[in-house]
Amino acid sequence: MIIFYKTEEIETFILDLKSKHKTIGFVPTMGALHEGHVSLVKESKLVCDFTIVSVFVNPTQFNNIADFEKYPINSESDIKILQEIACDVLFLPTKEEIYTANYVFPKIDLGLLDQVLEGKHRPGHFKGVIQVVYRLFEIIRPTKAFFGLKDFQQLAVIKKMTDFFDFNIAIIPCKTIRENDGLAMSSRNMRLSQTQRIEALFIFESLILAKNLAPKLSPIECKKIIEDRYLESSLKLEYFEIINPESFEILITNWCENAVACAVAYVGDVRLIDNMVLN
Repeated sequence: MIIFYKTEEIETFILDLKSKHKTIGFVPTMGALHEGHVSLVKESKLVCDFTIVSVFVNPTQFNNIADFEKYPINSESDIKILQEIACDVLFLPTKEEIYTANYVFPKIDLGLLDQVLEGKHRPGHFKGVIQVVYRLFEIIRPTKAFFGLKDFQQLAVIKKMTDFFDFNIAIIPCKTIRENDGLAMSSRNMRLSQTQRIEALFIFESLILAKNLAPKLSPIECKKIIEDRYLESSLKLEYFEIINPESFEILITNWCENAVACAVAYVGDVRLIDNMVLN
């Protein structure tokens, strides 16, 4: 595996790949890699000639500075994991390599996507997400980019950005990878104590309950039951919403095809996110 630290060096390498008509798969990450990330890399290796992974903890997408400071950084472990699965290239830049002093990010209106769910509860978060992904797309210029469905709204934001700026990049959604008991894999899980790890499973269980209730109740009735269950748990629910997966409108009375339940809850001070198709 080749490791690049400098933007100029990886851009030269990519120019050579492009001249040889190689397809490039790209997996942008913030490190602290787990089996969810590994699944994205493996998917890329199946369909692309070269797979590039970036590890960069992007400060502009954290609306909570404490969350940024506590984000786990395990560079040695990340390198070992990527070597073991035969990743071709790792891009490991500093903030200065990504955001040069004179860099200006072009504007985009995300509309409703920036007003509901994560957009509502984490002001500025998606601005930071598209800022870094736009910049990485500029540098890597991939053929395909792979993202997990666990961050369902983020995936929609990146698709919108890609279309808006006319990037010739296929955005490939990949299924959420879960632990054996159902907990969605996340780098933030590393911050959970043994007791909290057990408590965190309630998020997955609440989604399963919603899936079972969906055939019998309206979306708002389903939501109310789930919210009441959270009040009985040790978790602090930030939001539980059932949405139209295309428009991101919150469903109240009527269901739509492939309605998605989105849940965010705190286990102690660790914020975890998950979602599930209900019907």
